[in-house]
Amino acid sequence: MATQAGKLFLKTSFKVAHSIESIYTGGKAVVTEDERYLITTCAEDVNVLDLQTGRTTLRLKGEADAITCFAVKPDGKHLVSASQSLLLKLWDLATGEEVRSWKAHEAPVITMDFDSTSTLVATGSADSTVKVWDVDRGYCTHNLKGHHGIISVVKFHPDKKNLRLVSGSDDCKIRVWDLNTRSCQAVLESHVSVVRGLDFSADGQFLISGGRDKVVNMWNLGSLSLEATLPIYESVESLGVVSASTPLPVEAGEHGSLLVYTGGDKGVVRLWDLRASNCILAQLPELNSKHEIVGTIYMRNSHTVAVLTSDQNILFYDLSKGLRRTRQIAGYNQEVLDLTLLGENDSHLAVITNTEQVRVYDNQTLDCDILYGHTEIVMCVDKSRDGNMLVSGSRDHKAIVWQFRPDAEAENRYKQIGVCVGHTEPVGAVAFPRKSSNFVITASHDRTIKLWDLPGAAQLEESTEPAKLKARYTFHAHDKDIQSIDVAPNDKVFASGALDKTAKLWSVEDGSLLGTFKGHRRGLWCVKFSPVDQILATCSTDKTIKLWSVTDFSCVKTFEGHLNSVLQVDFLSSGMQLVSSGSDGLVKLWTIRTNECVATLDNHEDRIWALAVKKDETAIISGSADSTIVVWEDVTLKEEEEKRQADAERILKEQDLSNFLLKRDYKNAILLAMQLDQPYRLLKLFGEVLDARKDSTSIMGSKSIDKIILELEDEELQKLLLYLRDWNTNSKHARTAQSVLHVILKFISMDRILELPKAKDILEALVAYTERHYQHANQLLTKSFIVDYTLHAMELLGPVGDEEEEEEDAAAEGLEDEDGMEGSEEVLGNGTDLLELAEAWTTGAGAGVEADGDGELKDQIDKEDVNGEGGDDDEDDDDDDEDEEEEDEEESEEDSDEDSDEREAVKANGKVATSDSDDDDDADDSDSDSGEGMEIDS
Repeated sequence: MATQAGKLFLKTSFKVAHSIESIYTGGKAVVTEDERYLITTCAEDVNVLDLQTGRTTLRLKGEADAITCFAVKPDGKHLVSASQSLLLKLWDLATGEEVRSWKAHEAPVITMDFDSTSTLVATGSADSTVKVWDVDRGYCTHNLKGHHGIISVVKFHPDKKNLRLVSGSDDCKIRVWDLNTRSCQAVLESHVSVVRGLDFSADGQFLISGGRDKVVNMWNLGSLSLEATLPIYESVESLGVVSASTPLPVEAGEHGSLLVYTGGDKGVVRLWDLRASNCILAQLPELNSKHEIVGTIYMRNSHTVAVLTSDQNILFYDLSKGLRRTRQIAGYNQEVLDLTLLGENDSHLAVITNTEQVRVYDNQTLDCDILYGHTEIVMCVDKSRDGNMLVSGSRDHKAIVWQFRPDAEAENRYKQIGVCVGHTEPVGAVAFPRKSSNFVITASHDRTIKLWDLPGAAQLEESTEPAKLKARYTFHAHDKDIQSIDVAPNDKVFASGALDKTAKLWSVEDGSLLGTFKGHRRGLWCVKFSPVDQILATCSTDKTIKLWSVTDFSCVKTFEGHLNSVLQVDFLSSGMQLVSSGSDGLVKLWTIRTNECVATLDNHEDRIWALAVKKDETAIISGSADSTIVVWEDVTLKEEEEKRQADAERILKEQDLSNFLLKRDYKNAILLAMQLDQPYRLLKLFGEVLDARKDSTSIMGSKSIDKIILELEDEELQKLLLYLRDWNTNSKHARTAQSVLHVILKFISMDRILELPKAKDILEALVAYTERHYQHANQLLTKSFIVDYTLHAMELLGPVGDEEEEEEDAAAEGLEDEDGMEGSEEVLGNGTDLLELAEAWTTGAGAGVEADGDGELKDQIDKEDVNGEGGDDDEDDDDDDEDEEEEDEEESEEDSDEDSDEREAVKANGKVATSDSDDDDDADDSDSDSGEGMEIDS
């Protein structure tokens, strides 16, 4: 429960701590030489499991085709897999990467084996051929033909100096191949069915073979003849030779005996003495087990035989302990229907997986104990208050009560203490009381509920056989199948929910009906009592969760949010929150007070049938039809603490950034702004460095800033490019963005930039806006030519007569500086004076130029004004930025003060009387208006 200093916190966040997934779906399995890893086929993938931790460390992802076979090098460095796509793939087990792939056969590869040097691998195919490959160099060394059926098994001779290969086929023949001469040395004929197992004796002198003809043969490789035949009365699927140093609890017979283990269709591992022709050891058969043995793995160091079963489980039997089962691994869970936690500290997890067994996982090591007892699919499960008892209901119309003893040996850890027989239909719901362990309640699809009294602890210890429990009462409860039962915390009442759209409250004492909860529009899947209030929660196929008052049977609240049927519900945080799961594959967390869904957990691909909450509420466990079990860890307090620490660190960094800015330490300020993820502040910093330009040889104006950009890691470089992408969209920031981009493109290789995950999107955006800025700059450059054009046009203002020349000379003399500097011989040579003179002439505000009688000068000026206005029309076609206009205004204001004296001089000394005629006045006014409309930047 999320508490801190006695205060209760509502949960808001969960994350996946770990998951239990399928690791073996049939086929081959291998244990590495150091017995550290178990490698199995899982559909189209190869799974690597750490046997010490029980966790999957590596998963080699295949394609759509299923894996047919694989082999692992004896040195454990590489793995070769074959799939239905007819390809062989070489994998690096250290990195999980595919090294190479090549086509091997014309039909799928059925079997393969590595030699002792980890150099050659032999493959046997359905095309009746055997090939030998040098996997490191990637070519075929031998193509052996001779069999007339599917190759079922291949095996290299253990002596590296003896290059011989043995193969068996469904043509019932065994062929011995000499790899030096590339020929078949012998054809061993004795079996009358497909050969399934081959192995060599420790000295390499004998070959042991077994097949589905229920015999084991021993062949002398020296004379290539049959030495002995042992009938075992069982179809052999796998066999192996046991090391002579293996300690056995029984006498193995005479010295030099050859011991062989076998496994077959009876599902029992047996140890044989071939020289004595008898069975010296056999495992105890599992109760009600129906599996067959499809493969075996001999673990020489631990003297253990690992058995692969037809129901996708892996069982470990210790030879030194008389073939006692020491460990079980569930390879494939199928559809998870129900689960509950066992043990005083919720140390184990009982899972119902659409099979006849109950699987119990150790939450630390993920070892699995498989409980055999039911003969049909198990449907439901529940635990007692102390977690030491378990009840399971099945389609065999029975419920079995199990006693859990966590400290006992694997074989005696679970004991059947009672069997509930009496229902006429599958048992769909079971429940233990919450305060005691005196009884158990079962509900069936026959629509009846039964309460069974359990024997006392003393009686349970004395009994060796499960007791046949008696029902205290039986009554008809609902009109349709009953799906759920839950007992109240006080053990006085219990509730049931069924597909008849109702939930009912019953008395534990006599089974009498106390009330009915009506309101759901479809069938109910689960009922659950609040641990603190007189509230009952129900969930239904109508996609809703309802809270009911147990006192007046009224609906208190309704929760809506699931997209499909709600299958499970439970209480959290002392009854203040709910957790639910549904057919939409989601787990939702609700706050009751606000009716709000505060979290949605999504890690399943199918409907979630099962849901369990640990006692301390630190984790939620969900089981789905996608064969996965997910453990969700409560990280609410952890995330809040991390958030507080992050906020404190951010405040300190903000203060450091402010200090750097005050000191004008741009280098550290930029690095800190990158860490704080503050793009706007970073933009301002780059802009200030550009404006300062302390180093003219640097692109950014500071070589230290250039160096910072160059030393960025790939992740930081991508972040900066993302900033540039955003800055570059605004013309105000384009100068800064283009400068930083210039540094990146000039000093960082394009190969490194293109390797960034988001490089494509970033570059596409940068190119688009950069082209736009380039076009804008070209337009501004083109418009700047109006100045040159105007100057050139002014040069056309030549003298009209002698008087005009004298007046112009006088005006030119008036423009000389007060310092005595001589004026330019040509007034029009100074661009600024020319513009001011042109403005004074065109406005006619106190200064004028006498036009000749024919008005030639006026016509020429009018023509120039028209051309100037025509140039301005081009500006209407573009969207100039406001910054450009403001810049022009600021420059005009700065120039106005500097040119004011010169303008006064022009007005005083260059004034020429204008014509008195009205026509000339009108022309001057027209010229003045045109001059005022023409603005020219100096």
